[in-house]
Amino acid sequence: MRIPGLGGKVVAKAGGTVVLTPGGEIYTNLEWGVIDAAEFVGPHDDMKLGLHQTARYYYYPAWHEPAATAEFGFNLKAYESLPTELQRILDRAAQASQTVMLAEYDWKNSLALQKLQTEFKAKVEILPFPAAVMRDLKRLAEEVNREESEKTPTARKVYASYTKFQALIHDFSRISEGAYFTVITS
Repeated sequence: MRIPGLGGKVVAKAGGTVVLTPGGEIYTNLEWGVIDAAEFVGPHDDMKLGLHQTARYYYYPAWHEPAATAEFGFNLKAYESLPTELQRILDRAAQASQTVMLAEYDWKNSLALQKLQTEFKAKVEILPFPAAVMRDLKRLAEEVNREESEKTPTARKVYASYTKFQALIHDFSRISEGAYFTVITS
């Protein structure tokens, strides 16, 4: 499977063979049987690559990456040397870019999914990962994240903060978004 990063480490831990290949080579590698499966971005970008023409099955959810994020890097010394007003402008510009990007991708992915469900229904079957697979992937992802967190002091700090936040929002997410989507899809 073509899947980079932490998701690739989870697939390897599950017994899969991970292949790292540039996005532009996914279609050809699927078509030629170099890889059996691939992860890329979402329906919009997947269709731009033409993956719907070579992959018969489209599985969801993106268990390793439920949503996209943009990254903004600044040289800390240069950033800190800026006047406070300019630092705040950069902060807000990064926040706004992230918000706009997420909204645009929700829209583009919704349109692309609709197209997969209608125009390409005969060519692509859209399937959920079975609950047992999702539970195993979650368990393996937790192991990988814990293992990665032990590599550096910064990773330990990020992991501790992340897991504390996850525990904090779990119950509210379950009764807000989780319950909402359960009700409207029933």
